[in-house]
Parts: sequence; C-alpha cells; structure tokens
Amino acid sequence: MRRIQTLPQPVIARVHGVATAAGCQLVAMCDLAVAADVARFAVSGINAGLFCSSPSVALSRNVGRKQAFEMLVTGEFIDAQAALARGLVNRVVALPDLDAEIARLTEQILAKPALALRMGKELFYRQLEMGIDAAYQLAGQTMACNMIDDVAQEGVDAFVNRRAPRWSV
Repeated sequence: MRRIQTLPQPVIARVHGVATAAGCQLVAMCDLAVAADVARFAVSGINAGLFCSSPSVALSRNVGRKQAFEMLVTGEFIDAQAALARGLVNRVVALPDLDAEIARLTEQILAKPALALRMGKELFYRQLEMGIDAAYQLAGQTMACNMIDDVAQEGVDAFVNRRAPRWSV
C-alpha cells in the first residue's frame, strides 16, 4: 500500500464492483479513483469480529474522520455516490463508460510534464505528514526547484506567448 504513494506516477483505482476491506483500503490509497455507478465499498471486518485496522489507516486519511469511523464500526456498505460524496472516489460513471472515463483522466494527466507531476506527488504526500510550518517550507523549496527547471520555463514561455506548451519527455 505504501508503494503506491512513492511511485512517481499518479495511480488510478478502477472500481467496477465490490471493494471491501483491503480492496477499500487499496481504493483509498490510490492517488485517484474512478468508480462505476454499480460499485460498492465497505470495511466490513467488524461484522466478523475483526476491526479493519490496516484499512483504517488509508480510510481515515482520505475520508472525513466521522465518516471513516462510521464505516469501520458498522461494516455497512456504501454505494458509489456515497463514496463520491465522502471523498473516497473522484468520479462516478455508468459501468459501460468506466474505461473511457479512466482513459480521459489518464490523457489529462499524461498531457502534463512528468517532472512536475513527480515533484508534485512527492510533495503532496510528504507535506501531509508534517506540521504546517514545515509543510510550507517544503512546498516553497519544491516550488523553487520546479521553477528553475526547463519544464517550468517552457510552461511560462507558452503561457506568455499564448501557445500550447511543448513538454519534453
């Protein structure tokens, strides 16, 4: 689960059915999640006398505290729309449209410079574990490093000249 956050590329969960216990944990750990409208989610170990301890880590960091705790102590399933409302998933689409929606999201991400995505993802997860002062210091350092890179220079030049950026691979 931890490896997902250390990968340089964004990881998208594709949910087309039931995601329970570690499956729900996996959805919560992914950077983004797209679910079919028929998908359902639960951390239902409590129904068998087991508190979903490991899934609680990811869930509590991606869903509101009270909503995560309710899921953990009731074991009840929620539907895709509830998962969207709680922040467990980013998008909900009809099952036949699931792959096309993931392709659209992937294309949007792939159109961005890989260096900026890599730096941004690393910053995003590192700063979450810090106090606010340290988080802003790290964010400032990351931004300064990003701004002096050729990627940012191309982006600024493209913006100023009202043209699409030409990102190098």
